Amino acid sequence: MKYDQGNAEELKQKFWKAFADSPFVFVSLQSTANDAVVMTAQLDKDANSAIWFFTSKDNHLAEMGPATCTFASKDHDMFARFEGNLTEETSRERLDKQWSNFVEAYFPGGKDDPNLLMLRMDLGNAELWAADQGILTTAKMAMGMDVRGEVADSHAEAAL
Repeated sequence: MKYDQGNAEELKQKFWKAFADSPFVFVSLQSTANDAVVMTAQLDKDANSAIWFFTSKDNHLAEMGPATCTFASKDHDMFARFEGNLTEETSRERLDKQWSNFVEAYFPGGKDDPNLLMLRMDLGNAELWAADQGILTTAKMAMGMDVRGEVADSHAEAAL
């Protein structure tokens, strides 16, 4: 199925805004897809195509490699599934930039906690869905009317 790339750019902007507002995703390694865990993504508006996660060295995500995230926005009007590659982030500057009291609550040893592992996910392809159809489309759906043409622009495949 082909999608309008202009629409893909609009959906990407909506996705990033919704993701910044509620940065929670299910993350799974593609090698162990049934072991998805909820993680808080660490975003950087200046970073190009990467997000970060703090986890422990004994978490199965420490195996790293190809991964998939699934996302639902706070208001359930934006959904996404995106792929990427998890690797260890070794930059102390990045660790300092992403660190917060919320992260420290899980790592009592602070930034030097021996069990701390910071992962970077270099992002790849995504499928994006906008679920906010508007009042007219919602009314048509409630009456059982065909809305396929009106919702066609609510889905796109894109590189993040």
